[in-house]
Amino acid sequence: MKLTKLLTGAAVALGLAAGGALAQDKTKVGFVYVGPVGDGGWTYEHDQARKAVVEEFGDKVETVYVENVAEGPDAERVITQMALQGADLIFTTSFGYMDPTINVAKKFPDVKFEHATGYKRAENVSTYSARFYEGRAVQGTIAGHMTESNIVGYIGSYPIPEVIRGINSAYIHAKKVNPDVEFKIVWAFTWFDPAKEADAAKVLIEQGADVILQHTDSTAPQAAAQAAGNVVTFGQASDMAEYAPFPRVSSIIDDWAPYYIARTKAVMDGTWSSVDTWDGIGPGMVGIGEISDAVPAEVKAEALALKDAMASGEYHPFTGPLKKQDGSDFLAEGETADDGTLAGMNFYVEGIEGSIPE
Repeated sequence: MKLTKLLTGAAVALGLAAGGALAQDKTKVGFVYVGPVGDGGWTYEHDQARKAVVEEFGDKVETVYVENVAEGPDAERVITQMALQGADLIFTTSFGYMDPTINVAKKFPDVKFEHATGYKRAENVSTYSARFYEGRAVQGTIAGHMTESNIVGYIGSYPIPEVIRGINSAYIHAKKVNPDVEFKIVWAFTWFDPAKEADAAKVLIEQGADVILQHTDSTAPQAAAQAAGNVVTFGQASDMAEYAPFPRVSSIIDDWAPYYIARTKAVMDGTWSSVDTWDGIGPGMVGIGEISDAVPAEVKAEALALKDAMASGEYHPFTGPLKKQDGSDFLAEGETADDGTLAGMNFYVEGIEGSIPE
């Protein structure tokens, strides 16, 4: 009897040990989100990519996420908790998570971190972003043609280079097709706040804007434009196709799935290293949502030709001659902006009115 119990106990112990080994073989991947997974925009697309990781690797991975994490100290707490709970890889998916990510990475050298849209790296911290400004060039081209009031409204989130690049790119390309166009910019100082975003859209519409672009994450501006009537919008980060064919006439779609899958695989096979990735339309990280039939056929063709030219590398959205807002030279004829200039962009191009908030 005692021998049987000993053998049974040994078998259980071996089983638990084997189970523990299997659990350790599973790669744990964490995601920190600035908004809710149902925001219909930025966070929604990151979570779609998380789901793609699960679909790709099945029971070889375990994914966890925390949504609605404020940028700042709260982010550092959440990231630390993920690392303590055994995450092998953590994606921190908002610009304001940059310093919290670096701080936590110092304390957990064996954990790999991937920070979206930032510029600070470490041995165990990679950075990644998309060339959203390429999508803004397409949107600007359509906007310049579609506006009848010649006033295009733009809802900015925060005055950081990523957002300023987008405003400049959209304006440059709207101006190319419509020399009379002007941009009005409202800063919401939030990534996701439907009430603030709706209010910003309403203010722009009251100022005469009949086309609205946004660098915020909710569909509230789409709803505000729909309620106003003849106002054109574009989906941001996600397709927002529920508002197509009008007011939403196209969109910028962020496709993070291939990157997330590749980086997870690199952790699994031990090849992960700290890198900086900045991809655009060509590699597929930036997608252009279907251009609806509310856009005239010739405008659609022009926009798609521009998309193809950027995808092939034939055309760069920041190509001179261009001046800065103060009239000083930015780019000479045929010159293109380098990545360093774009990454630190803190000025408007000539023709945009108003100042960038401090």
